[in-house]
Amino acid sequence: MCRIMSLCSLTKLGEDWIFLVLLGLTMALVSWSMDYASAKSLQAYKWIHGELKGNVPLQYLAWVTFPMILVMFASLFCHLVSPQAIGSGIPELKTILRGVVLKEYLTLKAFIAKVIGLTAALGSGMPVGKEGPFVHIASICAAVLSRFMSIFSGVYENGTHNQDLLVCACAVGVATCFAAPVGGVLFSIEVTSTYFAVRNYWRGYFAATFSAFIFRVLSVWNKDAVTITALFKTNFRMDFPFDLQELPAFAIIGISCGFLGAFFVYLNRQVVLFMRRPTALTRFLTKHRLIYPGAVTLIIATFTFPPGFGQFMAGELMPRECINSLFDNFTWTKISGSPAPPSLGRSSAWLHPHASVFVILLLFFIMKFWMSAVSTTMPIPSGAFMPVFILGAAFGRLVGEIMATLFPNGILFDGIVYRILPGGYAVIGAAAMTGAVTHTVSTAVICFELTGQISHILPMMVAVILANMVAQGLQPSLYDSIIQVKKLPYLPELALGHISKYNIFVEDIMVRKVKFLSAQSTFRELSHLLETSTLKTIPLVDSKESMILLGSIERTELQAVFDWWLSPERRVFERGQSPLGQDSIVSWESFAFVDEEVGEDSTDKIKVWEEAELDKPIDMDQIRIDPSPFQLVERTSLHKTHTLFSLLSLSHAYVTSIGKLVGVVALKEVKSDFFFFYLHDFCQVSQFESVMQHDSEL
Repeated sequence: MCRIMSLCSLTKLGEDWIFLVLLGLTMALVSWSMDYASAKSLQAYKWIHGELKGNVPLQYLAWVTFPMILVMFASLFCHLVSPQAIGSGIPELKTILRGVVLKEYLTLKAFIAKVIGLTAALGSGMPVGKEGPFVHIASICAAVLSRFMSIFSGVYENGTHNQDLLVCACAVGVATCFAAPVGGVLFSIEVTSTYFAVRNYWRGYFAATFSAFIFRVLSVWNKDAVTITALFKTNFRMDFPFDLQELPAFAIIGISCGFLGAFFVYLNRQVVLFMRRPTALTRFLTKHRLIYPGAVTLIIATFTFPPGFGQFMAGELMPRECINSLFDNFTWTKISGSPAPPSLGRSSAWLHPHASVFVILLLFFIMKFWMSAVSTTMPIPSGAFMPVFILGAAFGRLVGEIMATLFPNGILFDGIVYRILPGGYAVIGAAAMTGAVTHTVSTAVICFELTGQISHILPMMVAVILANMVAQGLQPSLYDSIIQVKKLPYLPELALGHISKYNIFVEDIMVRKVKFLSAQSTFRELSHLLETSTLKTIPLVDSKESMILLGSIERTELQAVFDWWLSPERRVFERGQSPLGQDSIVSWESFAFVDEEVGEDSTDKIKVWEEAELDKPIDMDQIRIDPSPFQLVERTSLHKTHTLFSLLSLSHAYVTSIGKLVGVVALKEVKSDFFFFYLHDFCQVSQFESVMQHDSEL
């Protein structure tokens, strides 16, 4: 027996290895292909701009038309093929991993729309990111692969196993974006999981490492890199990268990024809420879907036009060029006003003969801040991680340049002078800002893997933790904010420090008027229940008097039984015209549902027969019953209830007292339109009660 179990475990393990290799390989190829296509698009964009040099009107026309075409194409393509491909995808994935089924989010159509739409959006040069949408793409790939693998093994039809694979897909999505397998796994855990199953650790790391490796090998194969290196490799000195006297400056970056990150989330949410208000403008934009993304792209492209205002905010730089230049080893304040060295490269865009470096960095940060907050609301596949990463890098660089100006000769330590590294401040700012917006600490690890250096590990962790501390006290994460706006059925985390979560019990929030069936219920009662409620699961009790909970029955099961009970096939059989023998065992599953030829039966006779049949009791022996639905007792605390719902991905739980059904608590769902209220203050019972109601679909 033990030998058989071991063999089964090895077989399952082997299948998982194959699945993870296929997932990692597929996502590495997709990620590299998207990067290649978007890079070629940006090259064409800049080439057209360069070829028209000297003719400013034509330059401007090309500069704004090129991204507008790509963005409007992305919006239209997604709208026609799969509207679920719009946006980031991480908020929806958090909801799916909680156990909620969101239709069409993990289909092949959504995959095609997301890949093509995101490639076009990235190729437009607009401030949109790849990370969030790519996590969604990886999850779709995992879901499609699971359906394919289920042909060979039944384990891939298991819902719990598929959820484990979706968690791995999240890690693969981040890893193939940044070639950061360790940060990818940690980020996926922080963002998507309230509770993480350690059994998924090896799956996540294996798939993420394999995908990141293939992703970088493809870059070497295409001669984009000489060997496998970090995506944004830095060359900061390792012997003494920073002085302890600089820690206050790093702390200021962290605290400031906390406030700025919270404001970014707030601004993004306000833009979305404004677009959802029922005004004449929003109705017009909803009717003409391409006007909003086209107008936003036109405004952003106009501001970044290099011969115009863009010259004062490094408008000619594309996103990756911005990161590489912000992380460089030069101190721009020392170069400003003098001939730029040839090795400065694209960083020369930050130097202007009539404006200081501080003005350019400040203008860049302010303009890109609102541009990023608005562009991520366009109806296209878009993420916010990379735009926020660039914002943080610019803010950190600004602080670093200020420090370099305050200490032009460096900082004296032990008789040796060490110069300030503004590029190091940019890396810390990038990690802190993204950490503040996403409420994660793993952004520090992602930065280590992105730059290939851990020289600034201490100040980076200090800044990221401080940024999180501030941001979490002011706003939800960007993903939770989107969940609130879209009213997805995701249960938020209980706030820390609220003693009331231990003093509020299930009996205070449960719904007491429970709709149920008893062992003596008739088909008429079942008909009334099916017509007047949308419950997905219905409790079964021993009798109306005792109310002892026997189990629960799925609505689909009851609907099938009811349809068979009044079916023409059964009526024919009841009249003795069935070809079945008298000794045959009859079950509702024995009949196919076909149209009956009425013949001599009149409509009145049929109605009389149906009325008589409705008054007969339901034979519960013919129905599949779940004998152990999840139950709570009346004195279960709010804290424990919340923990159980989150940990077990429950949709509802029955409340019993010595076996007697006394109530129910459930996550509220209204047909296909989900909503919940974020629980800011758990001292008010009604807020939790609004999330957990019974008079809705269970």
